[in-house]
Amino acid sequence: MTTFSTSREIPASVEEVFAAISDPERLARWWGPAGFTNTFNVCEFQKGGRWSFVMHGPNGANYPNENVFAEIEPPVKVAIQHVPEPKFILTIGLASSAMGTLVSWAQAFENSEVAGHIEHIVVPANEQNLDRLSAEVLG
Repeated sequence: MTTFSTSREIPASVEEVFAAISDPERLARWWGPAGFTNTFNVCEFQKGGRWSFVMHGPNGANYPNENVFAEIEPPVKVAIQHVPEPKFILTIGLASSAMGTLVSWAQAFENSEVAGHIEHIVVPANEQNLDRLSAEVLG
């Protein structure tokens, strides 16, 4: 297993950050790397709930996604299991900090070889996701 981890301080409360993750309308606005938009088909924000959507790339390509909300501990943790290949679990942790909220983002891939091949995409994409989350919370 290979895990890519990053974190970000957001000057807002844990509850405010969690609201941007748990509300499907808000989640659709910020999810994904810079330049991407989303069309959600299903977003059942509950443990075991399905999350099916299409990410639309800035190049016009469409990227279907099927996920399950594996764990939800309001307002401090969300774990998302990506069902098709590449298989991974993304764990988002929220903790109070002096600045507001420390967001921990850990994407654990089942297959380390696959992870190695896409690391050059995943690492900057995760940072862009956190940029977009911050903008959503602070906007």
